[in-house]
Amino acid sequence: MSEEKIQLNQIIDDFSAEATIRPFKFSDYKGKNLVIYFYPKDNTPGCTAESIDFRDHYSEFRKAGTEIVGISRDSLRSHENFARKFDLPFTLISDPEEKLCNRFDVMKTKTRYGKVGRGIERSTFLIDRNGQLVKEWRGVKVAGHIEEILEAARQLDQSFS
Repeated sequence: MSEEKIQLNQIIDDFSAEATIRPFKFSDYKGKNLVIYFYPKDNTPGCTAESIDFRDHYSEFRKAGTEIVGISRDSLRSHENFARKFDLPFTLISDPEEKLCNRFDVMKTKTRYGKVGRGIERSTFLIDRNGQLVKEWRGVKVAGHIEEILEAARQLDQSFS
């Protein structure tokens, strides 16, 4: 896997990763639009709300020819428990070594409760059927975000019709 940072309008090289459901391979999603969302940590309030929003709108994304994948640094076991607990129908990728986090440039210095550390900046990426990154949202606030992504996915799907 190339270590270069992925840029808007770039075709993304194939990659694979450990994931729930089955091992993830980017090329398996060719021909479908793909939403990749990066979130800080399983079972935290904001990340749980975001994942539940994706779950609750999953059928609408599928109607728009779009699949969903979540990524955090949590272990595969943590992801499996999180997905089971909240009945998440989509794949979660475990990225403990931050390879994908670094490629998508989502690792940021954060201050939480007065402590400075590195963490994932909540970010979402929309990739078209050809594997091109066509839209990105960084520093995401959960409220209202899902509707914006779904609308972008619908527009992208219509442009291929």
